[in-house]
Amino acid sequence: MQGLLTETLPTDLQAHVAQHWESISEQLTHEQQQVLSGQSPSFWQALTRTLAGSDYAAEQWRRKPELLTDLLPDLLRSYSDTHYAQALQGHLSTVNSENDLHQALRRFRQREMVRIIWRDLNRTATLVETTGDLSNLADACIDQALRWLYAQACTQSGTPMSRPSAGKPATPQQLVVIGMGKLGARELNLSSDIDLIFAFPHSGETEGARRCLDNQTFFNRLSQRLIAALDNTTADGFVFRVDMRLRPYGKSGILAPCFAAMEEYYQDQGREWERYAMIKARVVAGDQECGAELMEALRPFVYRKYLDFSAFDSLRDMKAMINREVRRRNLDGNVKLGPGGIREVEFIAQAFQLIRGGRDSRLQQRELRHILPLLPETVGMPQQAVTELEQAYRFLRDSEHALQAVADQQTQELPQETFEQARIAFSMGFDDWESFYQTLQTHRQRVRHHFEQVITPVESEEAPVQDSDDWESLWQGDMEDAALDDFLTQQGYAPDGEAAKMIAELQANRKVAVLQPVARERLDRLMPQLLQQCAGAEAPTRTLQRVLELIEAVLRRSAYLVLLVENPGALAQLVRLCSASAWFAQQLARQPILLDELIDVQSLYAPPDRAHLEDELRQQLLRIPEEDVEQLMESLRYFKHAHVLRVAAAEISGTLPLMKVSDYLTFIAEVILTRVLEIAWRMLTEKHGRPMREPGVPCDPDFIIVGYGKMGGIELSYGSDLDLVFVHNADSQLSTDGDKPIPNQMFFTRLGQRIIHILNTLTHSGQLYEVDMRLRPSGNSGLLVSSLKAFEDYQLKEAWTWEHQALVRARVVAGCSRLQSDFEATRKRILEQPRELEKLATDVVEMRRKMREHLGSKNKADDENAVFNLKQDRGGIVDIEFLVQFFALAYGAKYPALLTFTDNIRILDAVEQASLLSAADAELL
Repeated sequence: MQGLLTETLPTDLQAHVAQHWESISEQLTHEQQQVLSGQSPSFWQALTRTLAGSDYAAEQWRRKPELLTDLLPDLLRSYSDTHYAQALQGHLSTVNSENDLHQALRRFRQREMVRIIWRDLNRTATLVETTGDLSNLADACIDQALRWLYAQACTQSGTPMSRPSAGKPATPQQLVVIGMGKLGARELNLSSDIDLIFAFPHSGETEGARRCLDNQTFFNRLSQRLIAALDNTTADGFVFRVDMRLRPYGKSGILAPCFAAMEEYYQDQGREWERYAMIKARVVAGDQECGAELMEALRPFVYRKYLDFSAFDSLRDMKAMINREVRRRNLDGNVKLGPGGIREVEFIAQAFQLIRGGRDSRLQQRELRHILPLLPETVGMPQQAVTELEQAYRFLRDSEHALQAVADQQTQELPQETFEQARIAFSMGFDDWESFYQTLQTHRQRVRHHFEQVITPVESEEAPVQDSDDWESLWQGDMEDAALDDFLTQQGYAPDGEAAKMIAELQANRKVAVLQPVARERLDRLMPQLLQQCAGAEAPTRTLQRVLELIEAVLRRSAYLVLLVENPGALAQLVRLCSASAWFAQQLARQPILLDELIDVQSLYAPPDRAHLEDELRQQLLRIPEEDVEQLMESLRYFKHAHVLRVAAAEISGTLPLMKVSDYLTFIAEVILTRVLEIAWRMLTEKHGRPMREPGVPCDPDFIIVGYGKMGGIELSYGSDLDLVFVHNADSQLSTDGDKPIPNQMFFTRLGQRIIHILNTLTHSGQLYEVDMRLRPSGNSGLLVSSLKAFEDYQLKEAWTWEHQALVRARVVAGCSRLQSDFEATRKRILEQPRELEKLATDVVEMRRKMREHLGSKNKADDENAVFNLKQDRGGIVDIEFLVQFFALAYGAKYPALLTFTDNIRILDAVEQASLLSAADAELL
């Protein structure tokens, strides 16, 4: 028989491995030796590495030498996710007693642990496969043991049933086992304990036995037996160490509460660290269907609808507690809990999950390996940082496995003995301890750096601003009035005492007086920073007034205070932009959720182009169930508010010129209208089927939204409403093709109504846009949606001159591209009609006079305080617009370029090119 390749080992390990093999060889039968002798050199190399890295595997082979040959078919193959469950079910099929169950579970676990250790140490399995195998093994052991014990318990005590209620019959009840921590995330390590929570759906009692038990007693006893089956140490060892301390009320809590008790606990008493723990919760055994319902009910406890920056505080507190434990127990060499260890990588990911997971469902995942790659897109973390965290995490987890493979012990502590250090270095693929340790430290230093970028360590937290003691004293009311006024004046505030008055009013505000201690602490941390930031603004007192409106608006939602405390850059941007724009401050006070947009300065001052806007909105809506219309509407509103805010920030900062501002505001509206049309179309076609363009040919959708006014002219401003007209191109005599058909005209009318509803409805986040439909044929008395033919007939035969003026600025902003081409041809025919110039001029001037009288300023001739309406008064914007429209209608037939574009600037360019105005006049306009 071939021998081990001990010469490939470091000198320190050779004798140790040889001794292991000698002990094993003595136990091998002749047949087993024959089987092994036929193995390839790669097998012997792998066996050598395994014996070097794992005393546990060596001991299992010494006690059960047949295990070595029995494992041969499985050492080089990957298992499916269901392999363990199927294999263990076969092992337990002949078990007749609880003692036999314990033995079968332990022996099954021993065999599979040796296989997993072999594959991990020889790198024939990736880290993901190793942790997945370990998690699947645990799942199978828990679930199969529970099935066996549940059947036994029902035989002895009857089947637990729910109480019949509201016409519902009693139904059998089963236990739900929730895996927490690494088990829940399918990231179990080589010697993990398993954190479990037990629960059952409904109260009731057992049926089918001479003596009934209430369900609570039944499931408590079943849970105790399941723990014993997994956790008790027998002659065959244990299956998994079980930790139940994460259940409601911890050690003092009921072992297996009902669902109602679970929900009540997390709703009323759940603590921040329990939210952190629940991120990874997963139903691992028992009633999967009921378990899924429970997890869905608990989801709002974990993921808040708003941006929850309070997670930073709770995670910092948890890390501080761990740091104290690390110092107390001298755990600096611990690859999990020590500085730059596994736990810090997990904290980084889970901080962002808790903060943003309620708004971004992509972050509602358990596995760290799925969360880290999302961070560049979802939270703006640099890709380089994520790459370094991923590399460090893999190295740290591999190191953890190398430590635990030695003796199947739950340790993450680096060894001090030279021999053990040589063993770990070899298992990790290094020639010596020094090179391994240097690489480990590099990874840990990177993790620590990124951790401190995300979660400022408590011990090293510095005052965020200079003179912090003075500002702190001011806010806490420790300054005398005279000293306070002098200090504020010296810092740049106006000497009129207004700043001191505003600060005093906030301090005396009832909302501040009734704040919970945590919220008050957050306000106290923020205000000194905010006061100093405002002092550096261009007009400190005015800026402070604007910012304090926002602060008052968010007092009851103190997570926003944390956002500003944790992100000094965001606070600086807030002060800068509010200083420059009262509108900006008002928007944030109405929609404080938009504060999140201030964090990423790069995106704040660089609004995306139309293609990126389309892609971003599409991605956001894809993450929302199609049937959840309310959430779709909220997502549309947040998208609009966030991007309008970015445009405003870019304009205020001077990085976006005027014409680009209106372009972007129009692009935002176009992208939203496209998605609103898709949503409304889907909702109606699901109910009624598709309208028919002609017999046998469905519409796709043969519907367009035409923008007029500023929308049509690509000239939207921040508060613009949308002047819209809806047009279809289907046969009005036909009906839809669904199970509940309706006439085409009714379908398109309802489609228009649904679009307006989505845009106009005032939700918690406001409305998308105010929609004005008065420019449709026949105005408010006309059909909501016209066919293209009816539209053309009206424009040619009935429309007033002012309606043709409006058509100059009309263009298709969403909908069917084929119908868009037809509409553009129709618009061209209408606008190219020959017109009598004198009558046209009279009509335009008369309409302008009526508008000015109705909408312009009502100044008297001798009014010293006369005001000028930029839009409607003589010489205002509308005068320019009417002049442009006159040129288009008067000369469009002769100069087609006048009808190509819908915006004033490019039409004026065409007017100049046609020599209808001098270059100087065109430039002036």
